[in-house]
Amino acid sequence: MIGHAPIDAKNFPLISVVMPCFNERASIATIVDAVLAAPFRKELIIVDDGSTDGTREILAANIEGRPDVLVHYQPSNLGKGAALHRGFASARGEIVIVQDADLEYDPCEIPMVVAPIVNGDADVVYGSRFLGGPHRVLYFWHSVANWGLTTLSNLVTDLNLTDMETCYKAFRREVLLSLTLEEGRFGFEPEVTAKLARRKELRIYEVPISYRGRRYSEGKKIGLKDAFRVLYCLGKYGLLRR
Repeated sequence: MIGHAPIDAKNFPLISVVMPCFNERASIATIVDAVLAAPFRKELIIVDDGSTDGTREILAANIEGRPDVLVHYQPSNLGKGAALHRGFASARGEIVIVQDADLEYDPCEIPMVVAPIVNGDADVVYGSRFLGGPHRVLYFWHSVANWGLTTLSNLVTDLNLTDMETCYKAFRREVLLSLTLEEGRFGFEPEVTAKLARRKELRIYEVPISYRGRRYSEGKKIGLKDAFRVLYCLGKYGLLRR
């Protein structure tokens, strides 16, 4: 996996890596190995969101029961947000970060993402795909849509993020658990951003990350309906609940 220069993370606090997954048979074993091999102290909490492609069987046979790994199984496909809620509730680390189960984000960069929290500078850190890190060149209109949604989010929240939709969001655990999160699917991203923005005392940072995007033929799932949900959530949590 591509990435930046490593950070010495041997003295970092315990980091809870929460990984929602749905139908990721092709990548789940690889990404679990990558997280566990990454150079920081961690627990990995995997929440299978009702997979039907054999992912659950791989988790049960090869991953469940490994040291520092906890696996939850949702009864059906309830959505990324619902899977994250369940994973967050199990987190024991001082810092909690979201990790997708595909291979688009490199776990070796997690120490770089959480470093502002460890150093006492931040309460929340977003890893931005648009601040200069290497990335696979794909889907111009996805980039336009991401820019548009992030811009609308900034207008609503008065933040100056470059990548609201990023997977890599890291939190001090007490900050995360103080939020009442409601969205069950991809609305998690705008909801959590709007609710964090209302907490004026919180220090929110961005750091550049690499990004290896995948095509729909490779399993990419987010689509147009999810963009409309983001718009709805920006209105609901950013405007109506001010």
